[in-house]
Amino acid sequence: MKNFIKVNTERCKSCGLCVYVCPKKILSIGESANSKGYYSVEAKDQSECIGCAFCALICPDLALEVYREEKGE
Repeated sequence: MKNFIKVNTERCKSCGLCVYVCPKKILSIGESANSKGYYSVEAKDQSECIGCAFCALICPDLALEVYREEKGE
């Protein structure tokens, strides 16, 4: 997998900002609640992630981490 998103489900408050800014529209609010009762975000198709990190930058709760493939790999 080249680029991927890691979600800290306990930090996510399902605000939906990441879903809105994702240019590939691979994020959505999931169906399972965390311990606080929020439905955390999920990546529908990690293979479509371009590693732009817009989602991580806009997240007010720092619930997302984006990993990118290094150049030359």
